[in-house]
Amino acid sequence: MKVYFYTLGCKVNQYESQSLSEKMKQEGFEIVQSDNDADIIVVNSCTVTSESDRKTRQAVRRFKKNNPDCCVVLTGCMTQANPDVAINLPQADIVLGNNSNELIFQSIDNYFKTKTQSINVISHCSGASYKGYTISKFDERERAFIKIEDGCDRFCSYCIIPYARGRVRSKPLDEIEKEIKAVAQNGYKEIVLVGINLSAYGKDNGKKITDAIRIANSTDGIERVRLGSLEPDHITDDIIEELKSFDKFCPQFHLSLQSGCDNTLKRMNRHYSAKEYENLCNKLRSSFSETTITTDVMVGFPLESEDDFRESVEFCKKIGFEKVHVFPYSVRQGTKAAQMKQIEKSEKEHRARIMIEETNTIRENFFKEQIGKTVEILIESAKIGDYNIGHTKNYIPVSVKCDKNHIAKTAQVKIESCDKDFCYGSLL
Repeated sequence: MKVYFYTLGCKVNQYESQSLSEKMKQEGFEIVQSDNDADIIVVNSCTVTSESDRKTRQAVRRFKKNNPDCCVVLTGCMTQANPDVAINLPQADIVLGNNSNELIFQSIDNYFKTKTQSINVISHCSGASYKGYTISKFDERERAFIKIEDGCDRFCSYCIIPYARGRVRSKPLDEIEKEIKAVAQNGYKEIVLVGINLSAYGKDNGKKITDAIRIANSTDGIERVRLGSLEPDHITDDIIEELKSFDKFCPQFHLSLQSGCDNTLKRMNRHYSAKEYENLCNKLRSSFSETTITTDVMVGFPLESEDDFRESVEFCKKIGFEKVHVFPYSVRQGTKAAQMKQIEKSEKEHRARIMIEETNTIRENFFKEQIGKTVEILIESAKIGDYNIGHTKNYIPVSVKCDKNHIAKTAQVKIESCDKDFCYGSLL
């Protein structure tokens, strides 16, 4: 049977779709690149915002309408956090949670025998260990994401993810080593370690994130080791000192901020102050050459005053982030923030536009500072016209004209110009 994957959400979801895809190929299924050709369509859902939920429901309905004879499998965070979604989504023939993907083969077999909907969502158990399939490659990408951690214990007041993902669970180091060696043998030069709360790796097994990085750094064939999103209060002085010893480590830190206002941070149940966050940024920039710091910022959180918002804007300008992902607060039922006094949607969108404009200016100025520099990039197959996209170790996007022989290889490039989205250069 032919299977098509449609993935929404974060790098962890992308990894899990890849790992399930490889497992299905091992079991004799054929993975296809078009839903029109598929007997089975797997929708891997995201529930971080209400918009994510909407996109998931829309996708399931569209796939079933366009291909009524196919089997639509809905899995991921949306179903795990809210299993009852299937009651109002009959187009989903099989509903699985994050904790029950191993039931997919049995569920598919039963569906084609009975043509009836099945729902298998297993609750997270306290003290559960890490589980999941692994990967040996990452289709259509030049870097491979390696998931090393699942779950989150932080319970930020706006976030549904701890309910969708359960508590922190860390992948054993021997499994990480085996997986990284497999992707290296398949020609991948860069890996990105990812997790739901990546910097909490080892909380449950006495290890720490640098133990996993050390394995990646020592693996033959791997030239770059990058990290996914990090919680700032987990990045201690000891961790920074260890990171400095890894020659393959990429000095790009995505440190989740959410707000630059202490009043808002407290209501969010974040575990740091704006000053502590600023101190960490200063340490990182003094510890690593060519460091870039990127972040996520939420606007319009319940009870966020105009002064609170302006304080957050000024903080972002002070830090000078190289990139900011800005998004308006989204109500998630079942969280503490959902019970707080809400800000009008139009005001949230207005604040998002202001924050985006201010932070984009910082990014554009940073790009201008790169003109004239010679940098090393990993050239990717992603294209804009005749130009391929590459990224530096600190994740600056560089557009360069080259032939196919350069794809998936590192190259020296001189940056000659830029716009708001890319730096542009020529191969040396």
